[in-house]
Amino acid sequence: MRAPLPPTAVAISFIDCVNRADLDGLGALMTVDHALEVFDEAPLVGRDANVEAWRGYFAAFPRYVIYPRRIAASGDVVAVQGHTTGSHLDLPDEDEVQLSAIWLVTVVDGAVRRWRLVEDTAAHRRAYGLD
Repeated sequence: MRAPLPPTAVAISFIDCVNRADLDGLGALMTVDHALEVFDEAPLVGRDANVEAWRGYFAAFPRYVIYPRRIAASGDVVAVQGHTTGSHLDLPDEDEVQLSAIWLVTVVDGAVRRWRLVEDTAAHRRAYGLD
């Protein structure tokens, strides 16, 4: 049996699945207790619930893409700074690319346990090694 991928590789693979709207791939990369945390919203917990949420998001926003700009890892947490296009923000791409965010990806045994989106602030960049 092959050893699990390191956290950074898992985070990049997860983003690749998002960008290709690959629900099977996303589900395979999630822990059973996977949690999605978007800013201050209540978390969505559970692999099945999250796969269904992504299914709905991909249907509503088929052009959604995450563009990583900088990646830093510390232990089992990978921080990814970047931007998106085609999201629910309903902005022209040239405007949406100006909005930066940070995804915090907690990886356990080669799978994503937590996918957390936080604001891209100087404090967050410092805290997660992205400065």
